[in-house]
Amino acid sequence: MKPEITTPTSEYAPEFALRLTPTPRGARLARLLAAHQLRAWGLAGPAVEAAELVVAELANNAVQHGRVPGRDFELRMEREGEHVRVELSDARGECRPLPSREPDEGGYGLLLVATLATAWGVRDRTVGKTVWATVPRQ
Repeated sequence: MKPEITTPTSEYAPEFALRLTPTPRGARLARLLAAHQLRAWGLAGPAVEAAELVVAELANNAVQHGRVPGRDFELRMEREGEHVRVELSDARGECRPLPSREPDEGGYGLLLVATLATAWGVRDRTVGKTVWATVPRQ
């Protein structure tokens, strides 16, 4: 499936959104396209790297824990003052993310998100949930 870009990719558009298949390829495309958009917005260096890591982790979680056959996940990013708000929505609202206090082979991703973001959380949708994080632009 081709990614469906619902808003234009440009340095002037304050919002970027696309829907992708909940596969490892979809998660990788989310990270790559998010990095492209962040650079189009003029972000560079650690700001892009932090936002890219947050997108990668949340997209990976959407693929691994939020997958419902036949349903896409959605990536949305918005410039908000000194932050970029990253949102990943999937179709499984009952599967809420919780960072592990003592991760074994996994569970470090949300600790990474919490470290890189100034805030993060989860909100319900009519179908599924949205995991969001705000990442500093500098």
